[in-house]
Parts: sequence; structure tokens; C-alpha cells
Amino acid sequence: MTSIADTHVTPSQATAPAGRRRWIICALLFASTTICYMDRQIVGLLKPTLEHELGWSEIDYGDIIAVFSLMYAIGYLFGGRLMDRLGVRRGLPLAVGGWSISAALHGAMSSVIGFKIVRGALGLTEGGNFPAAIKTVREWFPPRERALATGIFNAGSNIGALVTPIALPFVVMAAGWRAAFLMAGALGLIWVAFWLALYEIPERARSLSAEELAYIRSGGEAEEPAAPSWLSLLGHRGTWAYTLGMLLTSPVWWFYLNWVPGFLNQRFGVDMLGSIGPLVTIYLLADLGSVLGGWISSRLIHVGMRPLTARMTAMLFMAAFPLPVAFISSVSSIWPATVLIGLAAAGHQGLSANLYTTVSDTLPARAVSSVVGIGGFAAGVMGMFVAMAVGRVLEATHDNYMILFIAAAIAYPIAVGVMSLILRRDLAVNGR
Repeated sequence: MTSIADTHVTPSQATAPAGRRRWIICALLFASTTICYMDRQIVGLLKPTLEHELGWSEIDYGDIIAVFSLMYAIGYLFGGRLMDRLGVRRGLPLAVGGWSISAALHGAMSSVIGFKIVRGALGLTEGGNFPAAIKTVREWFPPRERALATGIFNAGSNIGALVTPIALPFVVMAAGWRAAFLMAGALGLIWVAFWLALYEIPERARSLSAEELAYIRSGGEAEEPAAPSWLSLLGHRGTWAYTLGMLLTSPVWWFYLNWVPGFLNQRFGVDMLGSIGPLVTIYLLADLGSVLGGWISSRLIHVGMRPLTARMTAMLFMAAFPLPVAFISSVSSIWPATVLIGLAAAGHQGLSANLYTTVSDTLPARAVSSVVGIGGFAAGVMGMFVAMAVGRVLEATHDNYMILFIAAAIAYPIAVGVMSLILRRDLAVNGR
């Protein structure tokens, strides 16, 4: 198998960035990711309410999440390809508009099958966000800043998961749970208008200075004339490393998003209002972890380490953060449990900031979104089976979460170990 890392061009040693236009683009990606996770998080937060009002069992809830995961997998796969074909200027607003309408339609559903349909539509369209965002970072940032930019926009997933538990209880009390879905959908449509008004590729952006364009292109590879075929991408070690890394870690993050509110309710008896403090703490820690993970690898590159080596070093460091959550069953009060989950979330997001960026380091430029899509597809399929299994484990064990948190803890060091084995030749080249 081949990798672009075998012939990696050392980035320019220029250290003085020119201009700030690229960070406006990063802010737009941060906003789309925030909205994406707000739409995704609402069902998890409403889980006790929906189970009570609509008569769901743990298996019903797990199967609804499984449908989302399967369709998200399909959306990720074809969304990545779509972004490489259409470009992110047209492709990303298409995805955001689609998932915003799907989110709003949740408010009209009352049955399990209805939620499965709209949840599937949400997953299918949300699958385009990360492939588009990674491609945008690849277009707008030089290698030395990509992990930091990825960490920043990826922090939107935590902000979305943080803002939602703060705002949702008050929206539900004022207007009911159906209105919450309608409001979430409206936010995405507003974002589409901003993106279409502000986004262009760097070479066409009128407000971008020649100096900033030169900085963006420093150390980058020349764009290929056409997107390579999916089959050809399987010949790259980077494709396999990224895909297995996603397969092992993303379902854990979705477990935290979809089941932690229920865990806090079941274990410590907190309602939606009572969970605000713990959930805000968890996702604040996750935000710090996301930026920390990106900063570590960017700093290592700045002091002379090759990009891929820096990414893997940062991932190894962040993989240690989730390990203590394996002992959460021995914790008897809510705040120590909150800290353990928060550290695990921080580790996931810091690792993810670098995991996404390894695609840019190891694959041709025109393949980035397609490979991100392949990895997301694998993670989504695994997430479907994990969601179904979680619902059945909880139903069978009467809501005993112990084995689930142990599995969540060990997934990260296993993922880094597997990736290191696959990329060992690339790391040796990077190390010289």
C-alpha cells in the first residue's frame, strides 16, 4: 500500500501568518458543527421525557439511535464523495439545509417508526458535515495549522452538546418538546444564508490577501485534477488507519451523547434541569480537550516534528484521558462521575482533532473528503450495532452501565495502537 507520507514535502519554515480570513471560515465550520450537535443531542436529553410520554423501552430507544447511525454511515460515505464532486461551497449548505428540515420534522412525530424515519433522514444529511469541514480545512489552512483548526471547529460538537442542555429545559417548559425541534431546525437554515454569502475557495475569495493565500499554500501538495476512485483509495495505508481509528472511537462518543443524560437520571436521579450543571461541565472539558489535542500536535510541528509523527504523539497522549472512566461504577456521587466522563470526552475530542487531520497528512488532496466519508461509514455501521447492543444490555441488566464504560475506556489506546501498526512505515519516513 502507498501513502503520500512516503514522499511528504516538508512544510515551509515560514512562521509569520498573514491575515485572518481563514479563521472566519473556521468560525463558520465551528457554527455548522455546533448546530449539527444541537440537533443530534436533543433526543438524548429528552430520552426520559419521550420514554414516559411515548412509552419507549430501552430497546426502542436503542433501535432509533441505531437507525440514525446506519443512515449517518451512508451519509458520511456518500457525503464525502459529494463534497469532492460538488465542492464545499455548494455541498455543505445542501447538507445543513437537509438536516435542519429533518430536525424540525421530529416535532411532528409521535410513534417509534416516525422517529426512526426522521432520525434516519437527520443521520443521512448530517453525514456531510465532517467530510466537508475536513476538506475546507485542507483548502484553507497550511499543514502546520490544520490540527488546530480542526480542533477548533470540532469543539463545536461540544458547544452544541453544552448549549443544548442549558437551553432545552426552558424551551420545553415554555413551549413543549416539539417546539424545541422546530427551533433547532431554524438555526441551520440561518447558517446556510451566512455560508452562501461568505464562502469561496481561497483563490476566488476577494477579501483574501496575496500574503495570506501564499501562507495557506505553504507546505501543501498540488491539487490533483480529479478525485480518485474509491477502489484506489483502499491502496493507501492512511485510509485503513483512519477508518479503523474512526470505527473504534466514534461509537464511544455517540454513546456519551445519547446515553449519558439517561445514565445521570438513572444513577443519580437528576431530571433535565438537574443535569444542566454536570452536562455543561462534561462538554466544557470536552471543548478544552479538543483544542488541547489540536494545539499539542501543532506545537510539536512548530518545534520541528514531522506532521504525522506529531499527530500520533498527540493521539497517544489524549488516549490516556478516557481510561479512568472504566471505574465509574465505584463512584457514589454525581460530581466525581461527571469529572470522569468529562475527562473521557476531552480525550475523545483531542484524539479526534488529530485523527481527522491524519487524512490530510497521508492522502492526496482530492481524496480527503472521500476517505473521511469511508471512515465515517465504517464508524456509523459500527455505531448502529453498538446502539442496538447498548439498548439490549441495559434492558437485560436493568440499567447496569459498568461493562459499557469499561469498553468505552479501552477503545482509545487500542485505536492508537492499531493506527500506529498500520502507519509504522509512514512514521519511520516522517521520523527521518
